[in-house]
Amino acid sequence: MKNSYLERILTAQVYDVAIESPLELAPNLSARLHNRLLLKREDMQPVFSFKVRGAYNKMVKLSPAMLKRGVVTASAGNHAQGVALAAQRLNCHATIVMPVTTPQIKMQAVEARGATVVTHGDSYDEAYAHARELATEARATFVHPYDDPDVIAGQGTVGMEILRQHTGAIHAIFAPIGGGGLISGIAAYVKRLYPEVKIIGVEPVDADTMYQSLRAGRRVKLAHVGLFADGVAVKQVGVETFRLCRELVDEIILVDTDAICAAIKDVFEDTRAILEPSGALSIAGAKAYVKREKIREKSLVAIASGANMNFDRLRHISERAELGEQREAVMAVTIPEEPGSFKKFCAMLGTKSITEFNYRYADPKEAHVFVAVSVRNRDEATKLIRSLERSGLRTEDLTDNEMAKLHVRHLVGGRAREVKNELLYRFEFPDRPGALMKFLNSMSHHWNISLFHYRNHGADYGRALVGMEVPPEEKAEFKIFLKQLENHYWDESNNPAYKLFLG
Repeated sequence: MKNSYLERILTAQVYDVAIESPLELAPNLSARLHNRLLLKREDMQPVFSFKVRGAYNKMVKLSPAMLKRGVVTASAGNHAQGVALAAQRLNCHATIVMPVTTPQIKMQAVEARGATVVTHGDSYDEAYAHARELATEARATFVHPYDDPDVIAGQGTVGMEILRQHTGAIHAIFAPIGGGGLISGIAAYVKRLYPEVKIIGVEPVDADTMYQSLRAGRRVKLAHVGLFADGVAVKQVGVETFRLCRELVDEIILVDTDAICAAIKDVFEDTRAILEPSGALSIAGAKAYVKREKIREKSLVAIASGANMNFDRLRHISERAELGEQREAVMAVTIPEEPGSFKKFCAMLGTKSITEFNYRYADPKEAHVFVAVSVRNRDEATKLIRSLERSGLRTEDLTDNEMAKLHVRHLVGGRAREVKNELLYRFEFPDRPGALMKFLNSMSHHWNISLFHYRNHGADYGRALVGMEVPPEEKAEFKIFLKQLENHYWDESNNPAYKLFLG
């Protein structure tokens, strides 16, 4: 069947609903990678994903009688939208079974096109089993998200367009892998015409079913899959897609969540588009490949496969993006618990931008500070840590500590029983390089800082929560200090949240 895919792809009917998406240079990322990285902008499709191609190519071939009985499918979201749009165009009813973990934006988009959404199971595989049952009961056609020659051929038109749009040599094409439909279609077309072009699949480290299958020489079913990149959260690849990938795909690259987040940011900075995690997989893979192979001046193509992003995930992604690009160092630093040591420590960081400071009084002799600092690369972070160590400050590198990044940074604090006469104030100051040190310089040295929390959110103003031990006889002096400040401030000493959790 391999040879028939060229004809299947050339004759695929996708352009009633799909566009020929642009193949665009990512200028900033290309400059950083010292290679030409081209993005195949499938995020610009009417349903913001390539999936509409395969769904429509399958459904347009159904007979009138089959269309009348309707179609059923299972999907984490993007294939569902493709089926819903195809059904709308073909005047056919569609029932879509989606995992309960599917982002709300994808469910709403499917319903908006007139399809019926049924939620079932925590993963695609559970939704798939239920959808099969519904299709049998209703004598409806099941439209497989990836393991169907017509669906694969529809996705293969992405490869056809790439070769038509780029006339020069292509070193490698990177494609995300869930069930394997997209990369199978691209590989079937490209390898037939230009076998020297590398076809490289990209999977999350916690959803690497194709990687495991190719290593084992058989389809492996994962017990669990990570759901961050929900568009590729598949426990087992298809029979046909495994056959094609085994024969045509050069390798699979695995990337973690931080690398995916960094890739989302990279694409945003080049295009102002926000890809969903699975949509940015191939970009993360291309970056990892360039770093490993140390290639230069090559043309690489990465499929920007989807942009159905839930808005509320952006905060998590923005926090992890700097870590994924290794542009933030996260550390635990032990400093002497004495007035002025906090400021001295900040001075040691020099002109580096502090992105987060968490500190709470815990011990009369030592203070443990959780700090995050912007760096250019991992080497700079290592040098900073060595410099702190040479200065006698015990420093623990937490950059790769998952618990620290996910949880501890938000939990630093608690009650400090030995703190006396604590006042709690919230300060706001223009957030620009050096602003934090200027703020600390404005504070009196003899008031011990008992609590400090600062996080750079990329806003115009920085916000710090500061606890200080101010004896009753010095409150008048403290009020004068507040009046002389150029910053806005609020007294939070009676805030119920402070009294319940920190006071």
